[in-house]
Amino acid sequence: MKKEIIIKFATEQDLERIVEMLTDDVLGSKRECYKKPLPESYVNAFQAITSDPNNELVVACYDNKVIGVQQITFTPYITHQGGWRATIEGVRTSSSERGKGIGCALIRWAIQRAKERGCHLIQLTTDKKREDALRFYERLGFKASHEGLKMHL
Repeated sequence: MKKEIIIKFATEQDLERIVEMLTDDVLGSKRECYKKPLPESYVNAFQAITSDPNNELVVACYDNKVIGVQQITFTPYITHQGGWRATIEGVRTSSSERGKGIGCALIRWAIQRAKERGCHLIQLTTDKKREDALRFYERLGFKASHEGLKMHL
């Protein structure tokens, strides 16, 4: 029997598990810091995200166990006649649960949420080193239509 994936807005009680998933990753293990208690920076970021009506942090769960996470940011733009767009960030699935449709469920949820919020576009980035992730997003209908640039400060 297939388990049902429940997607819900994250609570502060989910934060430790979220950070644990972020560190359970080749790239994340180099930039994240999972320890108990969590560094205050994660709590501050969580509070900033959840207090902003244009940011949503959601988790995917099986039987109340957090197994996936993503953040969605809704941004108004002057371009596209003042249209809104959604940006998906920080998508992670528990390493023990990969390949079971959790990432797909999260992204489909985000697409539906962007439609509900009246967005004309949904976008995301993935590190060029994440070739599997790029193929995954392309299978879901995303196109590598732009070249993205970043500058670490």
